[in-house]
Amino acid sequence: MLTAITGVNWGDEGKGRMVDLLSEQYDIVVRYQGGNNAGHTVINEKGKFILNLLPSGILRETTVNVMGNGMVIDLEHLVHEIENLRRGGIAISPENLKISERAVICMPYHKLLDCYEEDRLADAKYGSTRRGIAPVYGDKYMKKALRMGDLFHPETTKARLADIVAYKNLTIEGVYGRPPVSADDMWAWLVEYGDILKPYICDAGLYLDKAAKAGKNILFEAQLGALRDIDFGINPYTSSSNTIAAYAPIGAGVPNLKLDNVIGIMKAYSSCVGEGPFTVEAFGKFANDLREAGGEYGAATGRPRRVGAFDVVASRYGIRMQGADEIALTKLDVLSYLDAIPVCTAYEVGDKITTEFPFGEDLNIAKPEFTVLKGWKCDISKCRKPEDLPKEAVDYIRFIEKATECKIKYVSVGAEREDYIVMY
Repeated sequence: MLTAITGVNWGDEGKGRMVDLLSEQYDIVVRYQGGNNAGHTVINEKGKFILNLLPSGILRETTVNVMGNGMVIDLEHLVHEIENLRRGGIAISPENLKISERAVICMPYHKLLDCYEEDRLADAKYGSTRRGIAPVYGDKYMKKALRMGDLFHPETTKARLADIVAYKNLTIEGVYGRPPVSADDMWAWLVEYGDILKPYICDAGLYLDKAAKAGKNILFEAQLGALRDIDFGINPYTSSSNTIAAYAPIGAGVPNLKLDNVIGIMKAYSSCVGEGPFTVEAFGKFANDLREAGGEYGAATGRPRRVGAFDVVASRYGIRMQGADEIALTKLDVLSYLDAIPVCTAYEVGDKITTEFPFGEDLNIAKPEFTVLKGWKCDISKCRKPEDLPKEAVDYIRFIEKATECKIKYVSVGAEREDYIVMY
């Protein structure tokens, strides 16, 4: 079984929690895109863990984890992330963590350039996490990036790095007026952290191909959501990689394989980190109460998330982009304090009402149209079967299921690993 778990909306939907939960059924978990610009928060019997780069299956002792060629890897961040997990009692070795030799290295100068550009944009900034993601993906396609496998060829890599640094300094000095980067410093950084990670680097695509032929179950894990996809998201307020499920085999290193199933993850309400249009955004007391109830602060950045009602229009578009076969609805328990729950079922764009997700300027001017459903006003965190849920909670689930035209199979009712319900 080859399954992808992907975000339907703006990211932060709870993918890490679902990967951790479902990874028990899989032999291998693969992260296939992105870097440390977002985080997955997982709570289990060993504690609370925030994962930025490592696949969420790393928390299960029986699972092999792969960082695919579609990722961009900050070596220093990864080393510290591994150290933090080991301090929390998580065993990590080349037996359960494999890094693609083709994955791209996110260098310190990428982070500098990210910060310089956001500062230059000022009020027109894109909402970058300032972790170098856009510059490093730019270098990937400009063919000026270093890859993990290059660490095994120090002489040629050092010479190539010197050329790249000279190229980067043209921008750092000439465009931003900042001090140049030292090639020697960059090489020292590469050696310091690269040497630690060398034992994990391998031909991950070959490993996964053999595993698939041997009948292993593989779970592909995405970062962020469909609305942050570089092609199909809300440009320019997107990530710099393809977050959609169709990219999973490519970013994992096995473009010859085909997915059997796609599980789309979406929250029972909407949340968003970063800039750009967010049609259902709430303000005032409603927003503050919802943010606090859901603990809506970025796992990677700590930034307070923008929040609002569930968005049927955006979610149906995200489901289509992901090709989701079924849905995991997360954080339903967060809504338990509400007497009435608004759901956005259409957008008003100019003088028209639409149920299709708009493009460009139409999205900037879109206004939400709401349907209000009755709340259930009770604790549902101990519910483990559909019949345990109050009628109003089931009605809410069924309303969203019908409106988004995709079956909801899993519903999470708490933060712990076992706080979920299988609906069918």
